[in-house]
Amino acid sequence: MTGPSFGSQFELHQLRCFVAAAEELHFGRAAARMNMTQPPLSRQIQLLEHVLGVKLLDRTSRTVKLTPAGRVFLLEARRILRLTESAALATRRIATGEAGTITLGFTAASGYSFLPRLLLQRASAAPNIHVALKEMVSAEQIESLLTGRIDVGLLRPPIARSEFTTLKVASEGLVAALPVGDGRLAQASLSLADFDDAPLVMYAPEGARYFHDMLDGLFKAARVTPRVVQSLSQIHSMLALVRAGIGAAVVPEAAMSLHFDDVHFRPVVTDPPHPVELYAAWRADNDNPALGAFLGLLHPEGGDAAAASDEMPD
Repeated sequence: MTGPSFGSQFELHQLRCFVAAAEELHFGRAAARMNMTQPPLSRQIQLLEHVLGVKLLDRTSRTVKLTPAGRVFLLEARRILRLTESAALATRRIATGEAGTITLGFTAASGYSFLPRLLLQRASAAPNIHVALKEMVSAEQIESLLTGRIDVGLLRPPIARSEFTTLKVASEGLVAALPVGDGRLAQASLSLADFDDAPLVMYAPEGARYFHDMLDGLFKAARVTPRVVQSLSQIHSMLALVRAGIGAAVVPEAAMSLHFDDVHFRPVVTDPPHPVELYAAWRADNDNPALGAFLGLLHPEGGDAAAASDEMPD
């Protein structure tokens, strides 16, 4: 047997011929398994041995046996063929959108209820799609969608960008977070008037613009003026102040899942009854093959996906 020729490489077909012969230990059966005649099979194995510079099979008129080198190479050949098949399958899945990675931006509040449900659904309905999560405020998500840093955003309106397609995926009501001993706990539900001239932990306009403007608008429409004692951007921080007795807070229903000790919740009657909205947004020209399958997991509220300029308020 001559030394290996480093200018040449063995072919997958040669590996398959060798594996068939090594497993059958019979050239006739191996050739039938490969849907070819025996001489071409023998020739492919000879070429493989020439490239490797080692003898893989000892063949007599009666028997075929693996050499020590052949036994080692059989393990590697099987591994190479499995990897080749796996790579081909993964490539086809990605090309057809059955597999791949979606980078998903989300707001902290959407992570309380909607996002966990979405991820559970993905695990059962689209297990080959990996979701890379990026927690961002809505303004950062818009910038990240424009630059391609994320594929899809779960964010709050308004989203006045003609480059985006949007879909309302959730809406929910508001609840009052009240400390132990608050007299309003005696009521089954509250109106906005119950917060007039009462201490309130409010959303900060810098870090929670959507919730600040929404709640401020609701209070003004109801001619209610609470006494804002602190302004924060994160709901869990607001609930911590409620627990400390600093004041009440008005938060989305999903915040009830945070389970703060000594913080009790009561529904707040508003018009509209479910003012907290969550939208999915993505660039219309996004060419990620997995995007279509991922968007199929989203359940729209109130109709089909629409261009941001048509769906969103200014």
